[in-house]
Amino acid sequence: MSGIGTADAPATRRDALPEHHGSITRRFLGGLVTPGGAVFVLALVLFAAVVASNPAFGEPDRMVRFLARSAPIAIIAMGQYFVIVAGEFDLSMGAVIATQVVMAGNLIGQDDSRILPVLVAMLAVGVLVGLLNGMATTLLGVPSFIVTLGMMLALSGLVFYLTGGAATGNPTDNFRSIGRSGVEDVPVIDLLPYPLVILVVLAVFAVWLMRRPYGRTLIATGDNPSSAAVSGATVWWVKTRAFILSSMSSTVAGIILVGQAGVHPSVGQGYEFIAITAVVLGGVVLGGGRGWVLSAAAGAIALDLLFTLLNFREVPSTWRDTVQGVIIIAAVALSGRAWRSGNKLPRMLRRPEADPEPPIPPAVPPPATGSQSAGTP
Repeated sequence: MSGIGTADAPATRRDALPEHHGSITRRFLGGLVTPGGAVFVLALVLFAAVVASNPAFGEPDRMVRFLARSAPIAIIAMGQYFVIVAGEFDLSMGAVIATQVVMAGNLIGQDDSRILPVLVAMLAVGVLVGLLNGMATTLLGVPSFIVTLGMMLALSGLVFYLTGGAATGNPTDNFRSIGRSGVEDVPVIDLLPYPLVILVVLAVFAVWLMRRPYGRTLIATGDNPSSAAVSGATVWWVKTRAFILSSMSSTVAGIILVGQAGVHPSVGQGYEFIAITAVVLGGVVLGGGRGWVLSAAAGAIALDLLFTLLNFREVPSTWRDTVQGVIIIAAVALSGRAWRSGNKLPRMLRRPEADPEPPIPPAVPPPATGSQSAGTP
């Protein structure tokens, strides 16, 4: 009798599917109703509105050029994502971009042989800034808002002192080509811009990183640092690496912007707030622990599409800051509730037969009587 019970009950448990299982379509629909998935729908709606306002925008080469122009914003949004999902902020991104732009303009000049050494120096500065931001936040216990605000003021003051607030230096065209050139003779689009290639490579790296143990630990740390520490995570180093990734993304954006926007020290001004707006528009919860890295990049592209639409509709550019402020307030107010309600949908989308059923206890036969054991009918 015991053999029947032990064989049937586990079989029933194996047949029951976990909540996150189901068809690809059902899981896809479940993801769309979360803020992280809804931003992709928003980007498509905005794209359709922009094309309706200017049909030429829908041509493949125009779309590719738009994505290349949006690449620096999407890159810093992914960098800001690492910090925000860890429960922190990075307000120094714009100042880091300006610092890198000024370094490139004054150190490279017209000597191509300096490109590689200066690139290494720029990356080193990015790592140093991120390391200082992270260690001051985690080891000294200073709020990241204050630390990165102080770093922003320090770097901005240094850049203004060195340049006098005017554009200085003129890097070689080979360096500028990183932001303004690309792979030529590509079918359909003719030119594949380097900024778009860089964005795709960094997006793939970011997705890979968030699927690694570090990414899972980063989200756990942002959700509950105490629990993450108890589970064995080195919280200060996890968060510090997030700040390093943020500063490195600002460095890459600065390298691209040298070709797109020049070497004026005002390049990068306000980019930290654009990045935060893109991240919250992408459904990443301020306070940490919830959000997708690709949604942050999609939020940046959706934001740029929105500004493009306003431009085509001849809305004054002075409204941009107002729009950003409204987006931040609305997205932060709605994101937490939307994540909670969105997580309920996969349950409603599951097939009824996929729901686990309580195991049926094995039937116990009645005890044999004496007549039955003797074979009496």
